[in-house]
Amino acid sequence: MDTGTHIVMGIALGGLATLDPVIAQDPITTQTVLIGTIIGSNAPDFDTVLKLRNNAVYIRNHRGITHSIPAVLLWPILIAGGLELFIPAAKMLHVWLWTFLAVFLHVFVDIFNAYGTQAVHPFSKKWVALGMINIFDPFIFTAHIIGFILWYQGFHPGYTFLGIYLILIGYYIWRYIDKHQTIKLVKKEVPDATKVIICPTIRWSQKHVAVMSPGQFHVIEVKGNSLTIHDVYDRKPVPNNPILNEAVKDDNLAAFLSFSPVYRWEVEEAEEGYEVRFIDLRYRSKGHYPFVAVVKLDDELNVISSYTGWVYSEKTLRRKLEVATSN
Repeated sequence: MDTGTHIVMGIALGGLATLDPVIAQDPITTQTVLIGTIIGSNAPDFDTVLKLRNNAVYIRNHRGITHSIPAVLLWPILIAGGLELFIPAAKMLHVWLWTFLAVFLHVFVDIFNAYGTQAVHPFSKKWVALGMINIFDPFIFTAHIIGFILWYQGFHPGYTFLGIYLILIGYYIWRYIDKHQTIKLVKKEVPDATKVIICPTIRWSQKHVAVMSPGQFHVIEVKGNSLTIHDVYDRKPVPNNPILNEAVKDDNLAAFLSFSPVYRWEVEEAEEGYEVRFIDLRYRSKGHYPFVAVVKLDDELNVISSYTGWVYSEKTLRRKLEVATSN
């Protein structure tokens, strides 16, 4: 989920924790738990600092080790231990338990996005992405805001957020059913589909869908019960040739390939050599595929510049490649 949603979830868990009698009767522990749940609800995303290095490092590692099973166990210990240094009077077992719930819930809700996480690492490096909920979901965010308003008006925060979270459980069940209805709709149109990847949008009824079949990729948009096939591409394995062999060694393209399960590729001759482009087919928006990896090579197949990330115009891409060349 987005940072804003993780923040409101951390605050909500601090309110929910008041159902714990030990916390409710101790103002110091109540405040410490609230601090712990807010930090814990955001801790797995601290790897966002990797953007300061470059997109390749960020894409390869974001939602990776910081969302893994060891991290889910370690974050609450670090947070509770740090809080104990400053607030030793708080009952730290309860602080640790609620902080653990905040960290776990962060990782748990992230697996419902199309982006996913490596939540079962180190047992598997596979990305777990259920494709049910958009990165930002207005219903989830608004439900929390309503809870804060009721809390401010004097309602008991524990029972308020218990009720809201029961509603959200029902909401997730509905989204699960809706996802499988979408898969059935897609498979009627593409009966030989081997994999259907759904990317929910901010609108409940609209989804971007990438479909793999034995010989093709289909790029589909679903609105309610209607379906539109925008593009169909032949599935072409990356061949063993000198140009592509050198391109895939580049860090940016390697990061793209570690993350994207469905893409097409193309090689074009340029004035100074060659340009290799890999295009993720999951995120079509307004006729454009914004998530790409591009590698420029000279005639000797030396990498001149490269880029991976989100770009929404060719002009922007050219500028980023020029910056990479100058660096």
